[in-house]
Amino acid sequence: MQCNAKKPLMSFIEFKLLRDIIHEQTGIYYQIDKMEILYDKITPLLCNQELDSFIDYYYLLKYESRFTDEWHHVFDAISVQETYFGREYDQIETLVNVIIPKLAIEKTNLPIKIWSAACASGEEPLTIAIYLNESGWFEHIPIEIYASDLSPKAISKAQTGLYGSYSFRHWSQALIDKYFIKKNKQCQVINNIHEKIQWKISNLNNKNDVALMAGTHIIFCRNVFIYFSDLAIRKTSRFLYDCMTDPGYLFTGISESLLKFTDDFDMQEIDSSFVYVK
Repeated sequence: MQCNAKKPLMSFIEFKLLRDIIHEQTGIYYQIDKMEILYDKITPLLCNQELDSFIDYYYLLKYESRFTDEWHHVFDAISVQETYFGREYDQIETLVNVIIPKLAIEKTNLPIKIWSAACASGEEPLTIAIYLNESGWFEHIPIEIYASDLSPKAISKAQTGLYGSYSFRHWSQALIDKYFIKKNKQCQVINNIHEKIQWKISNLNNKNDVALMAGTHIIFCRNVFIYFSDLAIRKTSRFLYDCMTDPGYLFTGISESLLKFTDDFDMQEIDSSFVYVK
């Protein structure tokens, strides 16, 4: 099938099969009212494989082991890459002004490990690194920052450290001038900050992937669970709990609540933010 040919139709059965296998792999769940969204995301992949139907694409993902890398294209297609510098800044402020000082005083399990677990194109972990640098923490205690995403394409972009103006829509010009270098119409983050991040591809719905981050003190997993099923939220929140130190601190998006999914964490109001504490 050529990409400019008439698009195939997706039946409800095909939608359900693809929806369920994607959910099994990633935790992301498409309700029936999201059928058109999934259709738009998967159709180009179907086209690239020159397949005539969505059921054929399902069989490819399910049974054709030689197409294992095709899942990377699925991950790229379904990942939501909405992010920007300084997003939900109150939580960053709580991290820098309250949690890091507390861990620094306790001086246990150093270095302090911070994980941005669904970093998209990297604005979140870079925001964290910049504000830690602004507060002088890198000079006083060892801190390691890890950043991961399901999408290989997103991590590849993050590794370039190049960002357009839209990423800075809530960011001060003073910080842009201090931490970025103009490159044509984009801005390149300075090496001193970019090299503080360790980038990786990671699937939060995969226990083994999350287990690789054992010993993490602080996790930012923001605006992820809004796309997950209830089952996937319960499973992933447990994976995160298991990989954290005690105490450990989990930040979710301001519109996300884990209260009905797990009692592993104690939700606390710290400074101006709600934090799930192990």
